[in-house]
Amino acid sequence: MADKRIIAVVGATGAQGGGLARAILADPAGGFAARALTRKPDSDKAQALAQQGAEVVAADLDDTESLKRAFAGAYGAFCVTNYWEHFSPEKELAQAANMAQAAKAAGLKHVIWSTLEDTRKWVPLSDNRMPTLMGKYKVPHFDAKGEADDLFVKMGLPVTLLITSFYWDNLIFFGMGPKKGPDGKLALTFPMDDKKLPAIAVEDIGKCAYGIFKRGAEFIGKKVGIAGGHLTGTQMAAAMSKALGKEIRYNAVPPDVYRKFGFPGADDLGNMFQFKRDFNEYYCGARSLEFSRSVNPELQNFETWLARNKNRIPLE
Repeated sequence: MADKRIIAVVGATGAQGGGLARAILADPAGGFAARALTRKPDSDKAQALAQQGAEVVAADLDDTESLKRAFAGAYGAFCVTNYWEHFSPEKELAQAANMAQAAKAAGLKHVIWSTLEDTRKWVPLSDNRMPTLMGKYKVPHFDAKGEADDLFVKMGLPVTLLITSFYWDNLIFFGMGPKKGPDGKLALTFPMDDKKLPAIAVEDIGKCAYGIFKRGAEFIGKKVGIAGGHLTGTQMAAAMSKALGKEIRYNAVPPDVYRKFGFPGADDLGNMFQFKRDFNEYYCGARSLEFSRSVNPELQNFETWLARNKNRIPLE
């Protein structure tokens, strides 16, 4: 590992970080080594990474000193937060600040911050088109990440701001897959009307991040967006119908209806989809398929992802 540049991967046992760690490990001639940061180095996922050649290091995003130790001696770091673990924008902001401070202390040469838009720049809190949540957010799981961009930039870090997209994997794990309606028919439900939803295989976020690290300083100081496809709900339903061999319809509901679905975070996600719908031209434009493919030639489209994952999508 001594002759390789170390990437400290936050969330290495999670979705995005796991994709990056595996991308590094799958490219032994690439000149990089994976340092997998995790709160639970003894976990099965952490041990699996260790067996593949990763250096597994204990670190906690709430503990700046642990992050400083974990970042020490590394070339770069991939920084990400998991809002859905705690549903706290304030915690995300604090964790981002901890990572930025640790990156500064370690003198890292390249930091990638996995981020999203601060939607309040488009929909101010005074704008009643969508409800304000938690007193000061429109889309809490977006806004705190977008607000945290400045923490990395103002600290003078060599940062690439990586804007991610909806995960197709949410159709498997997040309860967003097709569900049977009262008529027994399967339907995919989003409050997006006929607008396109930029989305990506979560594994490809890590692969894109790896491609950005491999390009050296080219994207330092830049904000770049990634996606594997821009599809309407109707197009997604048609592709799923073909892959699964079952009729799946697209059910476009108003954001107000979606917000009232009652599952944890329904209001947040209803606002999120409304933001994507109402500012669709911007939103798609910020997530270039061409750029994504340029840093990750193996980028999957929806059909490719479905072919590999169709049997994992629960059909309720």
